[in-house]
Amino acid sequence: MAGNDWINSYLEAILDVGPGIDDAKSSLLLRERGNFSPTRYFVEEVITGFDETDLHRSWVRAAATRGPKERNTRLENMCWRIWNLARTKKKLEVEEAQRKANRRLEHERGRREATADMSEDLSEGEKGDLVGDGSARGDRVSRRMPRINSVDIMENLANQLKEKKFYITFIWNVVLSNQQSSRSLHGLIRGESMELGRDSDTGGQVKYVVELARALGTMPGVYRVDLLTRQVSAPDVDWTYAEPTEMLSPRTTENSMQELGESSGAYIIRIPFGPKDKYIPKEMIWPHIPEFVDCALSHIRQMSKVLGEQIGGGEPVWPVAIHGHYADAGDSAALLSGALNVPMLFTGHSLGRDKLEQLLKQGRQSREEINTTYKIMRRIEAEELSLDASEVVITSTRQEIEEQWRLYDGFDPILERKLRARIRRGVSCHGRFMPRMVVIPPGMEFHHIVPHDGDMDGDVERNEENSTSPDPPIWSEIMRFFSNPRKPMILALARPDPKKNLTTLVKAFGECRPLRELANLTLIMGNRDSIDEMSGANASVLLSILKLIDKYDLYGQVAYPKHHKQYEVPDIYRLAAKTKGVFINPAFIEPFGLTLIEAAAYGLPIVATKNGGPVDIHRVLDNGLLVDPHDQQSIADALLKLVSDKHLWARCRQNGLKNIHLFSWPEHCKTYLSRIVMCKPRQPRWQSSDVGFENLETNSPGDSLRDIQDLSLNLKFSLDGEKSEGTGTGALDNSFDIDDSVDRKSNLEKADLKFSKGAIGSLMEKAGQHFGGGRFPAMRMRKYIFVIAVDCDSVSDIPKVIRTIMDAAGKENPIGFILSTSLSVSEVHSILISGSISPLDFDAFICNSGGDVYYPSLSSEDGLGLPFTVDSDYQSHIEYRWGGEGLRKTLVRWATSVNDKNGQTVEENESRSTTHCYAFRVKDAELIPPVKELRKLMRVQALRCHVIYCQNGTTLNVIPVLASRAQALRYLYIRWGLELSNVITFVGECGDTDYEGLLGGVHKTVILKGIGNDALKLHSNRSYPLEHVLPFNSPNIVQAKGCCNEDVRASLQNIGVIKE
Repeated sequence: MAGNDWINSYLEAILDVGPGIDDAKSSLLLRERGNFSPTRYFVEEVITGFDETDLHRSWVRAAATRGPKERNTRLENMCWRIWNLARTKKKLEVEEAQRKANRRLEHERGRREATADMSEDLSEGEKGDLVGDGSARGDRVSRRMPRINSVDIMENLANQLKEKKFYITFIWNVVLSNQQSSRSLHGLIRGESMELGRDSDTGGQVKYVVELARALGTMPGVYRVDLLTRQVSAPDVDWTYAEPTEMLSPRTTENSMQELGESSGAYIIRIPFGPKDKYIPKEMIWPHIPEFVDCALSHIRQMSKVLGEQIGGGEPVWPVAIHGHYADAGDSAALLSGALNVPMLFTGHSLGRDKLEQLLKQGRQSREEINTTYKIMRRIEAEELSLDASEVVITSTRQEIEEQWRLYDGFDPILERKLRARIRRGVSCHGRFMPRMVVIPPGMEFHHIVPHDGDMDGDVERNEENSTSPDPPIWSEIMRFFSNPRKPMILALARPDPKKNLTTLVKAFGECRPLRELANLTLIMGNRDSIDEMSGANASVLLSILKLIDKYDLYGQVAYPKHHKQYEVPDIYRLAAKTKGVFINPAFIEPFGLTLIEAAAYGLPIVATKNGGPVDIHRVLDNGLLVDPHDQQSIADALLKLVSDKHLWARCRQNGLKNIHLFSWPEHCKTYLSRIVMCKPRQPRWQSSDVGFENLETNSPGDSLRDIQDLSLNLKFSLDGEKSEGTGTGALDNSFDIDDSVDRKSNLEKADLKFSKGAIGSLMEKAGQHFGGGRFPAMRMRKYIFVIAVDCDSVSDIPKVIRTIMDAAGKENPIGFILSTSLSVSEVHSILISGSISPLDFDAFICNSGGDVYYPSLSSEDGLGLPFTVDSDYQSHIEYRWGGEGLRKTLVRWATSVNDKNGQTVEENESRSTTHCYAFRVKDAELIPPVKELRKLMRVQALRCHVIYCQNGTTLNVIPVLASRAQALRYLYIRWGLELSNVITFVGECGDTDYEGLLGGVHKTVILKGIGNDALKLHSNRSYPLEHVLPFNSPNIVQAKGCCNEDVRASLQNIGVIKE
């Protein structure tokens, strides 16, 4: 009811206050005497737990209504709501406390089991509670590469790096837009005139990432930095956000110690993905992540070739590291890192588990409601995957490590210290890994800052006398609010977001008369045209501030301008410094604190929250006071102390100016690069040569390894044998040139009919010798590649599905086939034999859920005894953080514990297991924990792997963390130039627990109706529902009406693969 809006606002205020009055404290309502009534009962229940002030105001408001009957009804309803919400909040708090206790027990149990596995060679250093902030592999960094502050050591690092030419890739959060309106957009990143404060996702972090990329681009040893984000093309945003490339010009050249090249420097690369010219809520980004990854992969691959020509001597130059910022970009960076085999770094900025806990504490939504609204569990899983994949996790504060990251399954500070101690002593960690947690405070560019020296009053007088130097326009815009603009200015620069705690600041200012008499208050709260056009939360905060200004009669003492430009922010700091003012950041939690560094650079003392980044900043700068953001009196006292004590103000100002160089961008970049240098170098490297394959035509029909009717390439070797023989690689290149003449085509067709199977076999063997063990990149010349990734309800149905898809493909197009399955290669061979299908009908096989890649071969190789050859390059590609025997032992122990509880339910399947896939038989899928629980079990023991339930839950495959069927496809793109946009993936309506990875991306997908429905039970107990991550509205996804030839062909016609 609209008339009850005021009640709802008071209810929220009361619940936010928390327990207040003492049980012995009397209440206005409890003083009344009379008979029992429901109204008094509910009030009595509530008043013992909450402060009565707001409730009494609500009582007075209700009592002013017309008539006692209406008053009683409204009051009773209000009190019942309060009691019910308080009870709900208490219930949620109890549930969350239980979850925290369970999480703590799980971590302790995992820690004990991990220690037990390593107990045979436990070092003495592990038995104590070692102190440190490094990670399992970061101790060497902390000992060999401490934080560098001196110019001499800086020059030493420059000398080490000057011969190197790094290529670094950043990924900014790739969300598409805010859910409110076109006024709140994500992806709005540009090098100049950044629209900071436009919404909650265009804060100081945007500036941090852009300036970090810009600064790295000028560092010695860094040739190129790419900052990848989303391209935004819409009429209601500036056209610059639609530009595909923007160069970040260096602020100054004095730090640049390298020779500029054609493609050197730092760039913003805007990648189009997701709905075209349409804004969607940021919580709906997850289905579009695969498309971004594929497009980013294409850019990086192309750029590696360009840089190879410029600085690599013709060899591709891959990124030395990929750095993801925020959860969605971390998810993307993990996939790119796995596809490229390149080290990954991650910065969370704000973390999902921390946000979830804050929302649960409010008691207004259950966990399920929060997940539905914010897709919070998908975000948390992305952050867990980022922990799995990252070499280094960069934070701005120690608090983020100790209080936020420790909430995650994948990070345990105690186990991390044990692993670090083992690595320092050269002792095996039995396949366990932890990312290095590194604190690197944000940097800042100081070349344009000229702080005032000497007495500030004198500065003001001299400036007033100097008429040739007019005041910046923003000064008059601010000072017009003040009746006495000469008073010291208390400056706050933040969005009107509830987390920024600006209302408490205004209350502290308004209720402290001495502070009001000594100082003015300036609130720079982003930019706005109309409050009605602001988002709900921001508008609510701003309205509250305006009401408080009116309540305390602060007119003439508080400034709150509607607009300011980004380039005017330095002038605002200067104005506050000229008046001997103070900068304040009262946020409940401040991850970065970049504005504190900026304020210090202009000579402003600070008052800041004691939660988060300001603690570390204050420890270095020692230029102000820290306060409890919940303590209004503490905030007022700190501000009053600084503006009233001139000696304290001067000392804080001087300390800040003296130590601010420690936060310069060169200092930040030096520490950053030292961490990258300490990472183990990884990049795509092939044991077999690619010579002769770089310039092949993509639409060549003469290169099949499938059957006699498609052996044009091999026949060309025979027909041109005299020309090719003895001429080496150059002749091999020529043999791939396509002759479009009718005579040549006729000769090939006649040769097809003439050659016997024996002759063809001989030619195939010769081709296999040329291409390294039968690894024949025929897929590179296919017009289309059909990936059969259908998880059938029964394995016996697979040959029928394969045959149907092959028949539907027809012969009019040069189409290649890849089988992508959870089966082992021996099982694949068996089902192909049962369906009378030759392995040579396929170009590649992705087996064991992506744990292995094979190619067809005419002879048995690698001891398989089967007509397949394994891709050893792929095996080395996915080796990163594979737990090996230590992981297998843990899985066997887990299987034993399950069997002890439920009988013989799960057992190791050694015949299906390979070096990079541990397989287990499951007799009853309902008696084993869901995949999310097994994944958690592995993570709490620092074991990084990808757990997949297959074949309707009858099989469990455990493979390397960055291996999957989708990632194997990306590997083939990098390895052989497989064009992902020409890939058509066939899947069922559901499938194994890696099903979500098969949909999305730039490839096209055909969903075969009626297949895989039995696998729905595997997805019933997920952390997040499938509909949160599947892009069913994508134009690249079509659904076949069935699995017959006609239905499949109709679907292929719909996506333009075959003609009608």
